[in-house]
Amino acid sequence: MNLVKRLLSKYLLLWLIATCVVAYFWPSLLGKDAANPFLLSANGMSALIFVTMTAVGSLLPFDEVKAVAKRWPKTLGGTAIQYLSMPTLAFCAAKLFGLEGGAFVGAILAGCVPGAMASNVLTLTARGNVSYSVGLTTSATLLSPVVVPLTLAFFLSGEKISLPVGDVMLNLLVTVVAPVGLGFGLARLFGWWRRGAERCAEIVANVAIIWIIAAVVAKNAASLSSLTPALLGAFAFLNVGGYLAGYFGGAAIGLDGGMRRALTIEVGMQNAGLGTALAARYFADLPEASLFCASYTFGCMASGIILAQAFRIWTERQERQSGAAVPTNVDASKTSETPNETA
Repeated sequence: MNLVKRLLSKYLLLWLIATCVVAYFWPSLLGKDAANPFLLSANGMSALIFVTMTAVGSLLPFDEVKAVAKRWPKTLGGTAIQYLSMPTLAFCAAKLFGLEGGAFVGAILAGCVPGAMASNVLTLTARGNVSYSVGLTTSATLLSPVVVPLTLAFFLSGEKISLPVGDVMLNLLVTVVAPVGLGFGLARLFGWWRRGAERCAEIVANVAIIWIIAAVVAKNAASLSSLTPALLGAFAFLNVGGYLAGYFGGAAIGLDGGMRRALTIEVGMQNAGLGTALAARYFADLPEASLFCASYTFGCMASGIILAQAFRIWTERQERQSGAAVPTNVDASKTSETPNETA
């Protein structure tokens, strides 16, 4: 099981690409009349999100949850940077690159959703503060039932697009917040659940997200050719802008180097899998919305992996120069707050 976990997390982007390629070419491989498991699961997005978030909740360490409460100003400060900067950047990207209709909605959705679970893993690679990254993800997730629908309604108000705010709030509460609490509670109450989660929850969460994106690819296979330079430009603007907002925003609120790296990755890597599920549920008549969110997942995963490796190399070089190199067997979440760390 540990080998599967390592192979999945290390080559997550490759697994995502491979699965989506299979989903795209499924009719060509087995014929149009063959049952397509990706299309069959396209109607179960909410269930897949529920499974993903239950797995995430099961992996939340109790000590790190308590740490969130102790440093709530920095956690809420980082969450505020994310929820203020990303929707604004998404709106600017959509207007700058002339996105309309479903593409516009997809950009706003990608900007409004909370951070992705993969950001916690990449923060570890980046030698960032992992517990702070977990705190940011938790905070943004718990606030999402209120913040996401209200932000969506605000930025879509001029597009003559109807959005059932109350239903979105309830949906996020049921499919995102409740399963996180359920997973966390089960892991605290039952040792067998906690041990099982430690072995396979990360695998379940990653596979579920990969399957969600592949299902969207299968459903929108005919539209993938419409990924224009304008859409690609909007992806890059939103993603890179998010990283910059996280890094300089973290500096503005006085975060140390480890926390700043965590916030940088958290802000730039949105939970576009959740955005994809929301698009499929509430904007089914605008397939470009799901397509934008699914495509953004590729971009932020690829750039996040590259950025995390760059942060790791840069940090280790700084530590060597300062004579404060950290042993490789020390958890980056503990070393990121040491006095000798260089921002």
